[in-house]
Amino acid sequence: MTDPNNLTNGLEETKQETSSNISVLKDLCTNNADFFAADTSENGQRLYISFMGIKENLDEFSLKMARIASQVDKFDFDESTPGNGYRSFLSVGNSAIDFAIQLNRKICLKRASAFFRKTQLTKDVESCAHLIASLDTCFKHLETLLSWSNSGSLFPDEEHSPQELLSNYEDINQYCFYGRCMGFQFCESLKNILQFISMSMAIFSEIYYNQGSFFAKATTSVMATSKYVNDPEQRARRIVNISQNADVDFCKAFWFLSENELMTNMPYVVTPTVAVSRIISLPPEPFTVNVDGKEIDVPVPSSHIGRKPVQVRLISYEVHEGMIGEATNRYKSKPPARGLLIHCHGGGFVAQSSLSHECYLREWAKQIKVPILSIDYSLAPEAPFPRALEEVTYAYCWALKNCQLLGSTGERIVAAGDSAGANLLLSTTLKCLHLGIPPPMGLFVAYVPTLVNFVPSPARLLCMMDPLLPFGFMMRCLKAYACPDASKKTQNGSAACEQTSDTESFEEISESDLMELQAHKSPVSDTSDTLTYGSLNSNGAAVDDKNVKDIDLQPSDIENSQKYVSDFLEKYVLDSDTETDGTRVAVLKHESATSSQSLDDSLQNKVSNFVTNLKWRFNNWITQRASVGVDFMMPRSVSAAEKYLDLDKQCSLLDEFKFVVPKDPYLSPFFASKEDLERFPPVRTLTVHLDPCLDDCVMFSKRLKELNKDVHLDILSGLPHGFLNFCLISKEAFEGSKLCIKRINELLDLDNLPPLQ
Repeated sequence: MTDPNNLTNGLEETKQETSSNISVLKDLCTNNADFFAADTSENGQRLYISFMGIKENLDEFSLKMARIASQVDKFDFDESTPGNGYRSFLSVGNSAIDFAIQLNRKICLKRASAFFRKTQLTKDVESCAHLIASLDTCFKHLETLLSWSNSGSLFPDEEHSPQELLSNYEDINQYCFYGRCMGFQFCESLKNILQFISMSMAIFSEIYYNQGSFFAKATTSVMATSKYVNDPEQRARRIVNISQNADVDFCKAFWFLSENELMTNMPYVVTPTVAVSRIISLPPEPFTVNVDGKEIDVPVPSSHIGRKPVQVRLISYEVHEGMIGEATNRYKSKPPARGLLIHCHGGGFVAQSSLSHECYLREWAKQIKVPILSIDYSLAPEAPFPRALEEVTYAYCWALKNCQLLGSTGERIVAAGDSAGANLLLSTTLKCLHLGIPPPMGLFVAYVPTLVNFVPSPARLLCMMDPLLPFGFMMRCLKAYACPDASKKTQNGSAACEQTSDTESFEEISESDLMELQAHKSPVSDTSDTLTYGSLNSNGAAVDDKNVKDIDLQPSDIENSQKYVSDFLEKYVLDSDTETDGTRVAVLKHESATSSQSLDDSLQNKVSNFVTNLKWRFNNWITQRASVGVDFMMPRSVSAAEKYLDLDKQCSLLDEFKFVVPKDPYLSPFFASKEDLERFPPVRTLTVHLDPCLDDCVMFSKRLKELNKDVHLDILSGLPHGFLNFCLISKEAFEGSKLCIKRINELLDLDNLPPLQ
């Protein structure tokens, strides 16, 4: 345990450092302002005004930071774990000051040079001035939240409505956070990555909302790329307007880009090779779990979309005896593992899958040395609450009963998940407790939202500057999952799972991605076979690939699939099909995962084939356009995207997000009763200082701590929400993943299991 006196001294040192940096920044601004005061050019005067603006805002800004800093320790989890939304904004404020100091020093060194880029740097300084002013406004709202706090709670009491604070959010200038200053608060290894993702979001909006052929969209994307690369202000305006105006279908389509073939091949090249990575389809059949001689019925998922198979992915670094579908595998089987990890992926309840999370799951499988069962639950808005919870609970109970089919003895079953998936695992634990079924023996949850409700907190204010989870995106995902559209009804009265505009808008970008987006479940096609787990009364035998095709394939399914298949897929060999809510999803055949060289060759061939095909079609398209006299140099007309996302349009978030979310502990585990939390297994929570869900993690951990439960909280610096998806391209993210592995191994505690008899 850290000495509280050391923490106090550390906070005082931080305050002194902040005060010193502000003094340095003021001196630099004064120096630069004096230099450009005599410059009568337009850019010279703009620079002078910007430097003076930064200097003047710093006085009030520093006072607000000092007032917040004097209160932050009241909201920490404990003395050794300093972290909450207020501290996060102090960190953001200090990062902004450092950013401004570096910019001022750069100008001091170059302003007298003949090669001084005055026009470019004028915009940089103006953006920096807006950044300081916007953060000053944020700290004003933080002081409001601070006045609403009660007994160290990071969530306001019910006397203050979310709308009361949201009505003031609109005076925050969000544009400065998504332009030239993008990513200033994150670690160096992620700044360029986050800028690329934000630019991709802006470009994708052009493609998504534009109509026309594939190449019409490609032309638009080329023009948009140039526009958003050369004009950060235009990019910032587009991103803010996307956040405010784009619906949840856009969020879903954009996040599903991580499921495209090139991205999903990356783990096979740069991560450890695993012996097993396959999909198992669990039929929606009733079964029971024996608990102390009593048979307990497991509820079959049925809400909203009826009874559908639940799909799970089995990942294992080694083949273990008894693994389903591995009887004739050429690998030499190991004895059953004594542990099992149940995993749930994140994605805001609306997107992603186990496939998009293999980038870190493969490394986990190698280091943890137990099989991992990752659950591909159905996604909102087609399958809102409580559908995903029903499926995760069902899959967990199936694993509990059939752990031998997963290559495990089931002596230690631990659950791990991130973001939305972590929320579902907490809720599944509650569900198991209420059903009388043993819950997981330990829970690892990363950046988990424990209060799925429209409630403001200091950390949630970070959404105003988060490039991965903008405020509008977060609220629309919350609404899609927790407050489904009651107007969509099926004949039996349940919420309908209707096709959205995703396919219409995206169908000519990538046929394979299209078919994945059409599925209501997470995409599951990958390099592995898809197994259909047979009836529980047939000794758990899985049918082979040939039988899967013979059993599942229907003429109507073939017709539906062929409608979307184009010559892009002629380069590939269809391996098997996966039934997903009546839609056939093509599974592309890959080389064996045992040969890294063959994987490299396969990937290179696919990329080469795609480029060749794309070049042919593009040349053909240009020839056709030229033959009818199209002038490619004509000015571009206003795009459909610009019409839909009018850059001058500002919708009222206050009006859009007036909805009530029930206080259901299955939806928001933070509302779980004291009696239920007292029965919780050990919990390890990991989050980051820049996570909009940070306060959720802190407050839930504090509840467990007050009940003397085994709970531990880790808070990392410089990383964004969802950092595990970047562990292959960021050193800091990879180190964070290694800490996850350490905490999971602590929960498994395999070294202290008694020896097998």
